Amino acid sequence: MRAIHFDRRPMAQALAPLLTLLLMLPGIASAGIVDTDLPADSSWYFHTDLKEMRSSEAGRELHAWLDREVFAELRSEIGIDLSKEADRVTAYSYGNDDVVFVLEGDIDPVSKDKLMAIAAGADEFATLTHKKMAYHFVRGDIESEGDDIDVDAFVDGAYFSFAIDDKLIATSTEQQMQELLENRGKVAGSRSHKGSMFVLTAERSLVQAGVNADELTDSDNGWDSNFLKNAKQVALLVADAGGKIAIEAQMIAADAEKANALASIARGIIALQAFSEEMEPEIRSILQNTTIDVADTMLKLSLALDPSFVVATLDD
Repeated sequence: MRAIHFDRRPMAQALAPLLTLLLMLPGIASAGIVDTDLPADSSWYFHTDLKEMRSSEAGRELHAWLDREVFAELRSEIGIDLSKEADRVTAYSYGNDDVVFVLEGDIDPVSKDKLMAIAAGADEFATLTHKKMAYHFVRGDIESEGDDIDVDAFVDGAYFSFAIDDKLIATSTEQQMQELLENRGKVAGSRSHKGSMFVLTAERSLVQAGVNADELTDSDNGWDSNFLKNAKQVALLVADAGGKIAIEAQMIAADAEKANALASIARGIIALQAFSEEMEPEIRSILQNTTIDVADTMLKLSLALDPSFVVATLDD
């Protein structure tokens, strides 16, 4: 019997390799979210607009890669086709690193039944209600089609619900589940506060992500720790810009002097790579067209890539 692990590493660890790629570059929002869509005490967030990705010129190749590398396995293992049913996925932390996950889309009733059947096979499963809206609790390993699905995503168990039309909501606490049900899947009071995390937006955003820099500096040594220890927040935006994959990363430094120092380091890293004799011509061109700007405490890195190059880099 083979074990399948849905392992939710801390989002900081999941974002770190991509952010490192953007800032170091060693080898190479129509329906988006805004800062008030997040709790004020968030430490990370991730949002992807799969519907936009499917329909946009630049996003289609990226979506095809996700279909091959991610969705195909889910279709094979649990018989659910998220490549067609999921339009948007949002995840974020709140409080003491508790987690909220919201999938939006036209979820097939058969898919809901399959997920319910899988959840019912867990070590612990219960159906609950809040103001006549049903939600469920699941904890422990789940056996499906002869495989063990270890629900590591929520270590102490997860609450999930289909009670809101066209949404699958999952949380790590019952209180947050009940609050989201009352607010139709939105953060309670989200329109009345300024979120602590800053969010990058674009007309045709595909991916938005951000993290407090403290979450990225777990290592005891290395350039990443030295580079990020002077940062407070990092945000990432991937968008369709005229058929290109536009990538923007912004970092808030502790003060303006540190922002300028970080910009100098980043420019130096790019320059060293761009003039390397071993650098391939297309990579050299990308590096030479990467821009780094500083405004007060904000460091901004931006570039535009051909979608086929992005997919080829992901495949490598």
